[in-house]
Amino acid sequence: MFHGSLTALVTPMHADGSIDEAAYSRLIDWQIEQGTQGIVPVGTTGESPTLSHEEHKRVVELAIAAARGRVPVIAGAGSNSTAEAIGLAAHAKRAGADAVLVVTPYYNKPTQEGLFRHFMAIADSVDIPLFIYNIPGRSVIDMSVETMSRLAAHKNIVGVKDATANLARPLHTLRACGPEFIQLSGEDHTALAYLAAGGRGCISVTANVAPKLCAQLHAAWARGDLKDAMAIQMRLLPLHDAMFCESNPGPVKYAASLLGFGANTVRLPLAEVTAESAGRIKAAMLEVGLLT
Repeated sequence: MFHGSLTALVTPMHADGSIDEAAYSRLIDWQIEQGTQGIVPVGTTGESPTLSHEEHKRVVELAIAAARGRVPVIAGAGSNSTAEAIGLAAHAKRAGADAVLVVTPYYNKPTQEGLFRHFMAIADSVDIPLFIYNIPGRSVIDMSVETMSRLAAHKNIVGVKDATANLARPLHTLRACGPEFIQLSGEDHTALAYLAAGGRGCISVTANVAPKLCAQLHAAWARGDLKDAMAIQMRLLPLHDAMFCESNPGPVKYAASLLGFGANTVRLPLAEVTAESAGRIKAAMLEVGLLT
């Protein structure tokens, strides 16, 4: 169920910062029509840190309703409070999500034992497939392969979104956790190399605005056409660069607004991209063929 190009969805907003529910539904329909194989609402790209709990739950419900069972929905359910993460995971289960994505707790800086107990508590409390989201650049901590191997023994902990950009990591994870443990890249630049190292897909930021190309890359890999997959990856490279020229999701929110999916609005403490960055993003979209 969980493979290929999955999109870490932005949360479209109106100019006043309220959620643009109509644009969100249109975005999900377009994603699926373009070949996206799974959607991930309310992750980092969905601005989960600045959504209220009520908004978070509403966005999950909107995503499930818009997907209509056509692709799996992996709902963000992370928190640096274990009890809060359990609550968000329980809501995702009730709402009909296919899995949850739980980030390593940020700011608290737990030990490896603390990480183990945090994820075990969630997996024990809610019977839903759980993906560990390991992103040291945002959470400051890095889950070790050894800790992940301990967690992989739990029936509900099925995989990882790996945003380390360390291409040795999936090899060690494959060896420690086995081939059934689903490894998904969380880093667009290394998506193809990650597949070669044992990954099964990518939870992508760029796919918000280039879903067809991202899906085609994974399709080329699946049929063994490395030359075509590499050509697509190189075509996407300037867009990947542009999507991370400032803190995510500022650039991709601007890019999505150019395609008609919400206003160019992010919630503080994020700010809209600078004029210089906006020019770079638009130029990349023109180069890749997303704008005319």
